[in-house]
Amino acid sequence: MSDHRRAARPTDVRHGRPDVSHGRPHRYPNPDTGPGSAGGRRRGRPCVSAPVLPRNEAVYTLRWRAGERECDDMRPVLARGGWRLAGQMLLLQVGVVVLVVGIGAAVSIGFSLRAANAESRDRMLAISRTLARAPGVVSAVQSSDPSRLLQPVARRIQKDTGSSFVVFMSPKGIRYTHPNPDRIGQHFVGNIEQAQRGRAFTETYRGTLGESVRAVAPIEDDGRVVGLVSVGVLLRQVSTEASRQIPVLVGLAVLALAIGTTASALLARRVRRQTLGLDPAEIARQYQHHDAVLHAAREGILLVDGDRRLTLVNDEARRLLELPPDAEGARVDQVDLPRGSAALLLSGREATDEMITVGDRLLAVNQRRTDEYGVPGGTVVTLRDSTELHVLTGRAESARRRLELLYDAAADIATTLDVTRTAEELVRVVVPRLADFASVDLAEPVLRGEEPALVHGLVPVRRAAIHGVRDDHPLFPAGAELTLPPTTPQAGVLGGEGSVLMADLRTASRSWMAVDQEQARRVVEYGIHSLILVPLRARGVLMGMVNFWRGSGSEPFGEEDLFLAQEVVARAALGVDNARRYTREHATVMALQENLLPGAQVTHSALEVAHRYLPAKALVGGDWFDVLPLTGFRVALVVGDVVGHGLQATATMGRLRAAIHTLSDLDLPPDELLARVDELVARIDQEETAPDRTPVAGATCLYAIYDPVGGCCTLARAGHLPPALATPDGEVEFLELPPGPPLGVGGMRFEAVERQLPEGSRLVLYTNGLVEDRRRDVEAGLDLLRQALAGSGPTPEQTCTEVLRTVLPAHPSDDVALLVARTRLFGADQVAQWDLEPDPTAVGRVRAAATEQLVEWELEETAFTTELLLSELATNAVRYGRPPIRVRLIRNHSLFCEVSDASSTSPHMRYAAETDEGGRGIFLVAQLAERWGTRYTPAGKIIWAEQAIPATPEPPQPSEPPEPPEHSERQS
Repeated sequence: MSDHRRAARPTDVRHGRPDVSHGRPHRYPNPDTGPGSAGGRRRGRPCVSAPVLPRNEAVYTLRWRAGERECDDMRPVLARGGWRLAGQMLLLQVGVVVLVVGIGAAVSIGFSLRAANAESRDRMLAISRTLARAPGVVSAVQSSDPSRLLQPVARRIQKDTGSSFVVFMSPKGIRYTHPNPDRIGQHFVGNIEQAQRGRAFTETYRGTLGESVRAVAPIEDDGRVVGLVSVGVLLRQVSTEASRQIPVLVGLAVLALAIGTTASALLARRVRRQTLGLDPAEIARQYQHHDAVLHAAREGILLVDGDRRLTLVNDEARRLLELPPDAEGARVDQVDLPRGSAALLLSGREATDEMITVGDRLLAVNQRRTDEYGVPGGTVVTLRDSTELHVLTGRAESARRRLELLYDAAADIATTLDVTRTAEELVRVVVPRLADFASVDLAEPVLRGEEPALVHGLVPVRRAAIHGVRDDHPLFPAGAELTLPPTTPQAGVLGGEGSVLMADLRTASRSWMAVDQEQARRVVEYGIHSLILVPLRARGVLMGMVNFWRGSGSEPFGEEDLFLAQEVVARAALGVDNARRYTREHATVMALQENLLPGAQVTHSALEVAHRYLPAKALVGGDWFDVLPLTGFRVALVVGDVVGHGLQATATMGRLRAAIHTLSDLDLPPDELLARVDELVARIDQEETAPDRTPVAGATCLYAIYDPVGGCCTLARAGHLPPALATPDGEVEFLELPPGPPLGVGGMRFEAVERQLPEGSRLVLYTNGLVEDRRRDVEAGLDLLRQALAGSGPTPEQTCTEVLRTVLPAHPSDDVALLVARTRLFGADQVAQWDLEPDPTAVGRVRAAATEQLVEWELEETAFTTELLLSELATNAVRYGRPPIRVRLIRNHSLFCEVSDASSTSPHMRYAAETDEGGRGIFLVAQLAERWGTRYTPAGKIIWAEQAIPATPEPPQPSEPPEPPEHSERQS
């Protein structure tokens, strides 16, 4: 027992560790307040007790003997309250397990019910849609006795699918089938409006069988709803199926509860017993080992108490801080410590790897407070000699900064496809991390998207970007044109000689100053002393060079800086070259598209037209518009959009535009013209099968023909958005046109719609880029367009300006084409027409009436030619056509003669022989008229001929439409 007592050391019961200082036990000056005084109420010295280890948290009671110096028993006993703590831990853990398991079970059951409900909805909707499209269902619902045919089918499907009911009904909701035959013929209970409009839907509804989840789907025949079918399942049946999973979930919850309870009991038992296996000798021996490790560590360790005394100093700390032997136990301010370390120890603040200098050593100091570990106000300090590590760290930090610069260069350079912007990003990345100033000089063709040509003699470049740590530098500004003499190193770099490093400009060759002697002198006086020139080369194309400058306060460039500069420029060169190529392609596409679209000014006597075209900022698309003059002073308005972007989309747009131009000369109605274009697009896609070719199919188009004689407008569209109409009274509407499929898709026919337009109406045609955007849907864009048309001025120019200001997205991702046409009407003094009887003698009367009309119009000079044309055209209609026959003259900037009849036979010109008695009429018409042709109408055909009229007198122009009465209010 005595040997055991001598091996043990006094232990601080409060801190759970031996009170050790270089192997000597501390003695507390006041036994009443020492760690063994039991709060100061009992006197005497405590015996050695077992420490509280971090891993073995046993609690030992101290037994006292009055007047004795040693302990009489060192066997560990369980402290009072230990089992109660373990029991509390057990109860708490079991409660948490029960709560978590209960919540998990409840959530699982809820999710199961919800999933079963959703699955029932999807299954009912799928069954109803399948039944609506099943073979024979359409004919059955349209038969004379649908119930006889469908009731057996409904029962079989109800049994096979597990549904509660299958009900077929008429479009008005009269049941053909029902699980209860007595309810056949009664009206369906529930909402069927959506299905009547052709849309399948699901709902939860309480019907004749109870609350159910059901789906209603339309039965369609050629787009017409001929019947409805409803399939449903009762909610109690769904709940029954979901409840089958509850026993499994409850079993899993019970199992989880049992496992958690068992684990908590084992943990409590371990906490109660884990410290009872060691005796004091073994604990003392472990502390001796810890003490040996503490003093053998290669890091200095200091313990400072709340009074700022050094309570523990290991050997490494004495060596690093050069402490005297009596430093332990002294106050920090009484020990000769370096100024930085003394201030840190006295402050008691936390520090992490704070560097202090002690002689020629560089120490890394870490300090942490010990309030949470039983020493109020104390700190523990570790010291590490980082002298050699600091040198290595400096090199590693330099390498890290270089890698970070390369990473940022890859991420921050070439974020756009703009040459100048890419150059600006390059100089901003390298300043100030690599250079104090940086500039990019590019050959002029590169800025235009072209490849620079070889230049002999002087080398012209333009400064594309410059950036520095200060703005008052004497370097050439951005945009300056520079001419480099061939003897300068700058010209050598552009000539392919490689990078140049001039570490000290003051001692380097003066050839770099040949560009501008005065400017070079100011650069040196400013303090710039080092320069790197790196060629900007990518894919074998030398586009320019990058200049890196360092000024006063910075070290000269070295070889590592040159290597880093070359790496950064090499990465940036690819971005500059990509931007150059994009600039070239974009300029080519823009030039092609501008040449394909109509000119800036489009004039016509039937319409007042204004238009806008805005290409996308990223890639030019295939939007286009046209205003095409037709016969009889009619006008065709066209707007279209081609799928895709870029050069191929523009070329496709040109092909479609040329085809529509050609077909419009045939005077085809809008629906027939779109059908012809649709066939052409389908044939193009079949014949051209190149893998990289953009398909033509999918293009949209809107084609409208306006006739100023009467104000009739005929429109048809192929997958395009409907046009908007703003009438003079301020009303705005979107014309309801049959949508028609996009061009080349096929499957549906195109339909034309006629609409009478009041004089002064504004017809607005546009592409989807105006109203569609990523941040809003089409309906919101159409509402904005409606508001813009209602609040704009009456002229097309005012309308275009207001629409773009109000509707155009901030950053449009697609092309925008906008065409606004304001209608005009020909007056009664410009049109004359007569009905012609199918009698050859009636031709003379019409000819005489036409001559009188020409005299009234002061066109006597054209009377003879007009009489001949009318005679031939009218006689041809009388002989070969069918009544009714009508003759019409239209006067504007030219004179149109039209003869219409009910026949669809078109005349053709032939060359008669000298002995032929006939066959010269159409030939004569072709010789006398400027143009002639045939236009087919729903009632027959019109043969027309156009004549030029003298420049004077000036023919009357269509009257300007009146201003809307509310125009002044809108303007104000």
